[in-house]
Amino acid sequence: MAVFAIGDVQGCDQELGALLDALDFRPARDRLWFVGDLVNRGPDSLAVLRRVRDLGDAATVVLGNHDLHLLAVAAGAGRMRGDDTLDEIMRAPDREELLAWLLARPLLHEDESLGYCMLHAGLAPQWDLDTARRCAREFEHALQRDPRALFDGMYGDRPDRWDEGLRGADRLRFTVNCFTRLRYVDGAGRLVLRAKQAPEHERSRALIPWFEWPDARWQGPRIVFGHWSTLGYLANARVLALDTGCVWGGRLTAARIDGGDPRAVSVACAQARLPAAD
Repeated sequence: MAVFAIGDVQGCDQELGALLDALDFRPARDRLWFVGDLVNRGPDSLAVLRRVRDLGDAATVVLGNHDLHLLAVAAGAGRMRGDDTLDEIMRAPDREELLAWLLARPLLHEDESLGYCMLHAGLAPQWDLDTARRCAREFEHALQRDPRALFDGMYGDRPDRWDEGLRGADRLRFTVNCFTRLRYVDGAGRLVLRAKQAPEHERSRALIPWFEWPDARWQGPRIVFGHWSTLGYLANARVLALDTGCVWGGRLTAARIDGGDPRAVSVACAQARLPAAD
């Protein structure tokens, strides 16, 4: 059995099919990990949702910011943006089944035997993994219990630093911002959510990629994540970054994560949107 982690698909179903062919993926034999953002910006979000949902136990998916945006719009707590490509999902006859499946996806997935954790964006430097797990489960329970109430309080950039005393919407908002929006922290360990460029363009602002914080408490298993197309592919002892900008005309990348160092495979992508840092 092979286990492959795959970067942000964002509605690029043709490229996903080509990547699975390149991997010689067999659902009866192999397993796929998706780092989130299955949907939006690309042309075939509905086809991606159906394809991945239909893989059943062969696919593990964590939620990304675009997946949550789809769920918020469907719940009446978010507005369609001009560059969204979610209309086909909203009109689909199997919309409710697909949304219910997506709603049940986690923020964090772990496999101790592989030595990997998967999430979409990042972790607060003050979190150890027990805290990250606890916060992820709290958010997931709130999402499944009352999606509309959760989404009504989800948006915003504050609080920007972890405090165990955070409660209610503030605690859930901080959690989801880490897991689905984070790229940088500042010198005090505060989340900097509006910075999106590659590290070489942000160093002058004294920003630190979340995974480079020297004394981060979450250190242990390797973290596999996406969300950061301007960072691109990165594999080191701490992290495996897999967003290589498929929707912007880059590549869709997978890495085999069972047994030894990750081995990357990628396919070229048609440009579905002008290059950007989202």
